[in-house]
Amino acid sequence: MILYAKRIVTPKGVIEGYIHIKDGKIVDITDTCDEEFIDYRDQILMPGYIDIHTHGWATGSYWMEKTAKSIWDMQRHLPKCGVTSFLATTGTDSIDETFRYIEAANEAYANQHEGAELLGIHMEGPFISKEFKGLQKEEHCLTPDVKLMEQFYNAQTNKEMIKLMTLAPELDHAKELIQFNCAHGIQNSIGHSGATFEDIKTLKNDGLGGVTHMFSGMRGFHHRELGVAGSALYFNDLMCEFAKQSGMTVKHEAFDIVYRLKGDNGVYLTTDCQGLAKTQTPFHHYIRKETFEPDGDMLKITSDDGNVRIIDPNDYEAVKDIEIGYDTSVRNMLKHTPMNLVSLSKLTSLNPATYIHMDDVKGSIEIHKDADIIVLDDEYHIIETYCKGNASINL
Repeated sequence: MILYAKRIVTPKGVIEGYIHIKDGKIVDITDTCDEEFIDYRDQILMPGYIDIHTHGWATGSYWMEKTAKSIWDMQRHLPKCGVTSFLATTGTDSIDETFRYIEAANEAYANQHEGAELLGIHMEGPFISKEFKGLQKEEHCLTPDVKLMEQFYNAQTNKEMIKLMTLAPELDHAKELIQFNCAHGIQNSIGHSGATFEDIKTLKNDGLGGVTHMFSGMRGFHHRELGVAGSALYFNDLMCEFAKQSGMTVKHEAFDIVYRLKGDNGVYLTTDCQGLAKTQTPFHHYIRKETFEPDGDMLKITSDDGNVRIIDPNDYEAVKDIEIGYDTSVRNMLKHTPMNLVSLSKLTSLNPATYIHMDDVKGSIEIHKDADIIVLDDEYHIIETYCKGNASINL
């Protein structure tokens, strides 16, 4: 298969050319072509979005359901919003439930379905601060325990599946946990944390790579105590993750300030979507001011003002707008923080791939990398999504 466009976004710039794809890989990029090709001359070809912090999407919620099927549902629907690969993300649950997460991911990781590729899992907890728990469950926030982490690690069928962990480095024994993760190829992100600048300065070189959902669930910036947010701004080598850009959780201006300071090498985008349609027990979202609860086979959504909606949680069209998808988040961001296509591709693909040590096969349109490519119009709407060379938007 060959794709042609006048605007192909590569790390070296935007080029015109023909992308040659074979067996899911980009095998060549040429200036001319005398073979049959798919003509996207008026569209933009970019590397597919990589979401390394998503608990669920549309009809599947890894967080709520903890099943392989929930991940397969995510794989099927994520390409509709431009995501070609992702990390299924846990919540802070009981130890037994955490092992359930790993068991479900083992099955899905070994038996990939069509669509967005499951790159592994992101463990958000359980070693996080109770004070900065956010939407996580306080009773399951634990002091770092390397022996327990080793049990989680050994529960993986494939020992490369856990790619990322969000943790609070100020907690007792965090240093040993950080070092264990680093030694086993697991990236460490600071999140749900009350760490001080000195905490982070002391432990940064032991393997702290960045922060989870910048500004949310962390000690904020103060001119006498920089906290987690200030430390992320100060240290050039700490990456800043931003969850979906709705303007609700983090003001657009706050994102813009960080982008000005960190540049396109220091920020990456995720969604932190939860798959709210698959809520198993009543759940109040304090930011959205809505309560989600099962109602037989349906989902009941009650706003704090009393408005009630009933929807089918298995109907993609009914649930796709409950949460903001990756592509909508991108469009929202660009309204407030304009950037060129190369910078956009860094925030949405190359930076997250690099952060979880997968930039040798993911994150950019280059020869020998996976053919994960999205086709965009000039308003950044998804026209088509290719996951390893397979058209996936209509799965």
